[in-house]
Amino acid sequence: MNILETIIDHKKREVAQRKKDWPADVLESQRYYSRPCFSLKKSLLDERKTGIIAEYKRKSPSKGVINNRDSVEAVTKAYFGYGASGISILTDQKFFGGSLDDLVAARDNGLPLLRKDFMIDEYQLVEAKAFGADVILLIAACLSPREVRTLSTAAKNLGLEVLLELHEESELDHICDTVDLVGVNNRNLKNFEVDLEHSVRLAQQIDDRFIKVAESGINDVKNIQYLKQHGFRGFLIGEYFMKQPSPMAAFKEFAYSL
Repeated sequence: MNILETIIDHKKREVAQRKKDWPADVLESQRYYSRPCFSLKKSLLDERKTGIIAEYKRKSPSKGVINNRDSVEAVTKAYFGYGASGISILTDQKFFGGSLDDLVAARDNGLPLLRKDFMIDEYQLVEAKAFGADVILLIAACLSPREVRTLSTAAKNLGLEVLLELHEESELDHICDTVDLVGVNNRNLKNFEVDLEHSVRLAQQIDDRFIKVAESGINDVKNIQYLKQHGFRGFLIGEYFMKQPSPMAAFKEFAYSL
């Protein structure tokens, strides 16, 4: 099994257990469940903001520990204060060191929150809403086109927006009208190399009615300026800020340069 298959195999067991521990009707009684969601689409189209979806990420399977020092509250407050268009929170515990409590910790910021996890079950959408998320991520590499449509439709019914992540051309058929944003991951899942040209080529085949988001490997203001020229309006950046001595200062400097 490759790392994605390993993660999904574990996620299935994790979700089955969470359904027992936190039944959906209990989640629906949580305070954030009934709140109106913020729109990441509108935020990315706001010219006063940077277009950056800034991520809070403790570790990853490929890089190990990235940052286990700086709190969710401190980092996301800086993201909000210096012009991020949205905040991405890794909620997978086993492989990325995150939790749903991280969403709650970031919720006081007046920005759309993306729950970044491996979504395979409608129950996780209810979780996302209950813990304060506004947007959920669907990864084409671990879902069929039919599953994307089913999950995205359920998300829309809850008032959540949907970011669909693609890695390659063969996944273009996962795009459907219940998706709000289409992300192109610049990182090759097989060798982890980053290629911005890959994103540009793939973006040309995505209908302009979808907001396009570039993901992974963005570490320079010039990267964003280049990708904007090719139709991207959103830029998901996590590891670059989190690996710096101060993610807060790094984001501030990056945003001001932009």
